[in-house]
Order: sequence, then structure tokens, then C-alpha cells
Amino acid sequence: MVTPFTSRTIQVCFGPAALSQKKTRTAIPFPETLKPKYWPAWFGFLLLSSITRLPFAWQSAIGRQLGRLTYRVAKKRRKIAEINLQLCFPQLSPEARTQLLRQNFEYIGMAAIETGLSWWGPKQRLEALGKITGMEHLEQALTQGKGVILLTGHLTSLDIGGQILAAKLCDTDHPLQVMYKRSRNILVETMTKRGRERFTRRIFVRKDLRRFFRGLQENLPTWYAPDQDFGRHGNTVFAPFFGVSTATLTTTARLSKKTGAPIVPYFPIRLPNDQGYEIRLLPALENFPSNDDIEDARRINHLLEQIIQEYPAQYLWLHRRFKTRPEGEASVY
Repeated sequence: MVTPFTSRTIQVCFGPAALSQKKTRTAIPFPETLKPKYWPAWFGFLLLSSITRLPFAWQSAIGRQLGRLTYRVAKKRRKIAEINLQLCFPQLSPEARTQLLRQNFEYIGMAAIETGLSWWGPKQRLEALGKITGMEHLEQALTQGKGVILLTGHLTSLDIGGQILAAKLCDTDHPLQVMYKRSRNILVETMTKRGRERFTRRIFVRKDLRRFFRGLQENLPTWYAPDQDFGRHGNTVFAPFFGVSTATLTTTARLSKKTGAPIVPYFPIRLPNDQGYEIRLLPALENFPSNDDIEDARRINHLLEQIIQEYPAQYLWLHRRFKTRPEGEASVY
């Protein structure tokens, strides 16, 4: 079988380390991923890798166009985002919400292009694009020796923001550990793992709490974003989020209580006019957790609300945050 993807092609586009068998990086599984069913993913990664070589302003422009296209074709996701904005910003006029929604999709398109930059961009370039504020809060929290839970939300700059912070910490005694979501496509999962392994001590799947605890025991800062709807179960309570009763994980408080790890809020913000990113670290939460799961969940939601109010177009509105409803309430979607 003739394949357009050879070892030489992969090395040129993704670097010699793409074929590495070292334990520090996940090797791309060959020859399995050379089969035709993986070719669309390969073409996508090759295109993304090529775009990464362009000036940052050009990458942002391509991302905005991709977002505008997605706005037109992803009607189901657009409808979800519209409903979310109606629930969270009822005070805005329909015209203002539509403008906010369009800008949000532009940011989502930019985030897709930024994936290439975070996976393959030179470390020096990433560091030049990121302005980290509040690093002293993380450093102070690490002096407790119990690790740190870096609490964040699903902002559109989440991946590249995490990579910028990881690049900053990779040569210190406290490199970052992060989680990832499994994919049914082995090539997509491998590339995701390789991208997040670049500057981190460890990556682990979302449900692997054993590795989460291990990192905290090693006094590592650990990335954690609990702001998704995982349904109604023992680790969920309903707490207000923008005034809407929302299924909220209690895991944040329970992890902190079990390990003693302080919680440092961390938010990656895209700066205007293609100036790069601010990686904002806030003081560790005080008097947290309490003995009240609902109050702790409310506090976490309110913290995220504050950053979203400041940058409303930079939140991932297209996920079904309000999918699970209290008993007796109809679905909002």
C-alpha cells in the first residue's frame, strides 16, 4: 500500500522526537497509524503544523476565519451556546448576545489553531507570548509541600495557557502535571498526549485519581477544571452558576480536604490585538474547603463567574453546562 506519510515526512513536520521510543514521550504507533482511516487526521495535523510556522498574527487571523466558518456550519453547537448565553446574560439584548456569540466562535477557532502552537511551537516563542502574573501565589502555596491544585475553567485559551505555564515550570523543582481526555482515534490521542508531555512531569486520564494524588504527594502543581456537567451522582450537588441551578462537582473540595493541597485559581486570558496571553494566578483560597459541599461548590462557581464576567467571549459556551436539571425541571436544551 502506498502511503503519503513516511518516517521522513513525519520527522520533517513534527521533529525527530516524533519517532522516539523514550518513556518521556509517547511514540506514534507505527505502522498502525499509516492506515488510510488515519489519513484525514494526518492531513489535519500536517496542516496545523505548517500554520504554526506562520507569524502569530497570521495564525490568529486564520483561527478567526475558522471560527466564523464553524459558526455557520455547527448549528447544533451554536444553538447550545445561544441557550447558555440567554441563561447567563438575560440582561443583554438579543443583538448583543449574537455579537458575543460570534466573537466566542472566533475565539474557539483561534483555540483550535493555537493547539498546533502549544504542541509544536518553540519554547522560547511560547514564553514570549505569555505574561504570567501572580507567580508568587503559586510559589507560596508550594512551600506547604502538599502540592497545589490549579483550579481553572474551560476558557478558550486553556490549552495554550497551560502549555505556557508548563514551559515556565519545566526546569524547576515543581513541573506541572496535567490530565487529558481519551480519544477513540489512537492517532489523535497520541498527538494529544505528546503535546501535553512536552513540558510536564506527568499526564494522566481524567478519572485516574491515583496519579492525581501521586503528583500532589510529590509537591507538584496539578491542573484541574471541574466546570463540566458529568450528570447526577454522588460527587455532584446543585449550586448557582450565573443564577442557574447547576450540577457542580464536589471533587475540588474533597481532593483538597483529603490531601491538604491548597487551591490556587489560575486563568489563561487572551489579550487583545494579538498581543499574546496573560496567565493569571490568584491567591490560594482561604478557609476552603468548609464542611458544606453546596457552599464550596457555590464558591467555586462564583470564582469562575467573576472571570467570565470580565471576559465573557472567552468561555467555552458550546458545551452543555446545564444539561442535568434538578428533579422536576425540564431540559433547557
